[in-house]
Amino acid sequence: MFKFIDHVAVHCSDLGRSVAFYRDNFGFEEFSRHERPGGGIAYLRLGPTVLELTQKQGEPMSGMHFALEAADMDEALAHLAARGVRQIQPPRPLTARRPGEPDTTRRAVYGGPDGEMIEVRG
Repeated sequence: MFKFIDHVAVHCSDLGRSVAFYRDNFGFEEFSRHERPGGGIAYLRLGPTVLELTQKQGEPMSGMHFALEAADMDEALAHLAARGVRQIQPPRPLTARRPGEPDTTRRAVYGGPDGEMIEVRG
């Protein structure tokens, strides 16, 4: 019946700032933008993953996170540190979630420009 999650939405207070944050720090590419009264929507892609950034007047959404899989965790950690992205939780080991997944997986959590949390795994 259901196949996969189509996209993840993050509400932001400044669309341009958020697009730049995800593009410059994580490698997302913007592929569509729609302006509307009181804000706008930008769609970004990283591989098959779509991130919808929605600017609305008022308070941005809080209490959510999403996870990005790193091809090389050490390289990702060094890249984010060099870019000055705020680390909320330092890297720590994780136990396997799925059969065949190595026990060497680690995770770290970073803060986005509107308080969203970005988990990096690898």
